[in-house]
Amino acid sequence: MTDPSGETTQSVDQKTRRVQRFWPLISGFAVLVVAVLIGAVVMLRGAGNPLGLDTEWMDEILEHRSPFWEIPSLAMNYLGGGVIGVFIVPIAVIVALCLFRRFWAALYFAAATILSAGLVQLLKGIFGRARPEEILVHADFGSFPSGHVANATTMAVVLAIILRRSWIWVVGIVYVILMMLSRTYLGAHWLSDTVGGLLLGVGVAVIVWAPIANRLYRENERRHSSVFARGR
Repeated sequence: MTDPSGETTQSVDQKTRRVQRFWPLISGFAVLVVAVLIGAVVMLRGAGNPLGLDTEWMDEILEHRSPFWEIPSLAMNYLGGGVIGVFIVPIAVIVALCLFRRFWAALYFAAATILSAGLVQLLKGIFGRARPEEILVHADFGSFPSGHVANATTMAVVLAIILRRSWIWVVGIVYVILMMLSRTYLGAHWLSDTVGGLLLGVGVAVIVWAPIANRLYRENERRHSSVFARGR
């Protein structure tokens, strides 16, 4: 049997088993890289002050602010946070996965989403970075990292891993970039905050995926096999 990428079932199964066998090493490396990169961004800011790139980007944002760009930015603000982003969208995805009998995928999505949100709040409390003064929306305390971007990135990477389609990676990347742009446009975050959220989201998605990679693959194969059998 061959998967959509052209690899045999045995070949992909061996790869996911390898990932699961060495997941402590993979996860540890991912955690280290993400921690170092996030730490570097935060430490370089110096006593809460924005980086040079932060101020330059914010100056460009302020120069080009207009009602035309505010509408899509506010839409992304509601989509990626609050009741919609934190509860409605994740719950809808989990329910949809369960309806398709993708229970391991639903567990993976739920665990990654919760862990990502928890780490965001932890880091916000630890670093206590002030938000830009030019903020246009109401937001809680703590600018680093961006919770909206971390949530968007976690969701995009997790769904891409679960569904294994190239177009989902493309849509996910576009969605994350738009979220990063909207957060800085609204003055809710410095650019480095959104980079921190991006790294956190990717790291969490990989860390949670590694130990259950083989189970996710087998679940996906069983679903494809059942669909194929019904279609015969």
